[in-house]
Amino acid sequence: MKTIRVLVADDHTILREGLVALLNASGDCRVVAQAADGMSAVELALQTEPDVIVLDISMPKLNGIEVIRRLSKELEHSRILVLTMHAEEEYVLHVVRSGASGFLLKDSAGEELISAVRTLANGRGYFGSHASRVLAQQVKQPNSRIEDPYRDLTARERQVFHLIVEGMTTKEIARHLAISTKTAENHRFRAMDKLGSRNTAELIRYAVKHGLLD
Repeated sequence: MKTIRVLVADDHTILREGLVALLNASGDCRVVAQAADGMSAVELALQTEPDVIVLDISMPKLNGIEVIRRLSKELEHSRILVLTMHAEEEYVLHVVRSGASGFLLKDSAGEELISAVRTLANGRGYFGSHASRVLAQQVKQPNSRIEDPYRDLTARERQVFHLIVEGMTTKEIARHLAISTKTAENHRFRAMDKLGSRNTAELIRYAVKHGLLD
């Protein structure tokens, strides 16, 4: 039996450790890394290249949706399963559009989680009953009101957006991304303009409203 290498990312320690124990006890899954925030999830995933990434949406330092966007491009062989308490329709659609291959609510049974991980490891998608209903309804009657919360931000502008809402100044962002202060300021201005925010406070409110900040 092939071992399925799994990364678990969730900021709640007790829940994360419970997931790790559950997966390791399955017989064919082995947790190779665990992360407590979005940035660590990206870094550890790039280091370990797991078969399946079990990921929460709401995490500090980097939102799960942005983690999915980055890893779905960087690790084309790793499959992403979102495990969250957020049942809202827009969350299901956002994570699928971002590149996730599966979606489960946290009140799902442990057996279903194991089944989902195995299904993703075999190259197929797995969506729990709630997510399946949302996706079926979207196909039948698309909801045009549900837009991408990042709108048309570029990859760099999304990075700057998250660094701003995490509290970094323009100079700190420039150092963090190894770019000039002027370039960082330009990315900041364009991100705020595209999201209709006049200042940092409004940008943070936008992030909270759209579930992009834990």
